Amino acid sequence: MRVGLFIPCYVDAVFPKVGDACFRLLRHLGVDVTYPKGQTCCGQPMANAGFAKDSALLAKRYDDMFKGFDYVVAPSVSCTAFIRLQYPHIMKESGHECHIARKTMDMVEFLHDVLKVDRTLGRFPHKVSLHNSCHGARELNLSAPSEKMEPRFNKIKDLLALVSDIEVVEPERYDECCGFGGMFSIEELAVSKQMGERKLARHAATGAKFITGADCSCLMHMAGINAKEGKFPEIEFRHVIEILAEGL
Repeated sequence: MRVGLFIPCYVDAVFPKVGDACFRLLRHLGVDVTYPKGQTCCGQPMANAGFAKDSALLAKRYDDMFKGFDYVVAPSVSCTAFIRLQYPHIMKESGHECHIARKTMDMVEFLHDVLKVDRTLGRFPHKVSLHNSCHGARELNLSAPSEKMEPRFNKIKDLLALVSDIEVVEPERYDECCGFGGMFSIEELAVSKQMGERKLARHAATGAKFITGADCSCLMHMAGINAKEGKFPEIEFRHVIEILAEGL
């Protein structure tokens, strides 16, 4: 298969090591992966702000750039969910056919559902608290949302089980929102901050040294609060792909 790697703009600007880890891990697993140059924002921020029509040009650019690939993978569940679920509507309204949205996957679901990785990966001898983001649990089916009262599963946890010497734990209210929510954190700053503080405290209560998840935006939100308030200086943040690629 031919796989295109999409690195969302905020990951490129703030978490470039995550993009590097994605590329290294995919190559390690024998995937023919390409990173097309000239990538831009997927358009999610403007669409969330009520300007969906203005994101149509970015959607078409993305579709044209990745049209020839069998899959497109990205280390961001929120961007992936936006592309897969919203691009078909946005592009249809602007008179364009959408080809690649249904082939766009988060890195976790691609590794878990398509590659079905089952071999030992790296080594990470630390206690890690797992963050289940809202888009991942409720739109991309990475884990079972608690409100549905269904049997629990977690694709992130399944992949972390392939890492040697790691201890994975989950906080109380394991899939409660961290409060980021993109535009929500700007328009409802006080509420977003309190939600983030509570979520961070629950992660810290597990005694984990690291907090991990599949969405850099959630990790960025909690890391920003922690850096500003300094309540848990011992805690570090790692995207799950960084942990999976550790030592490769």
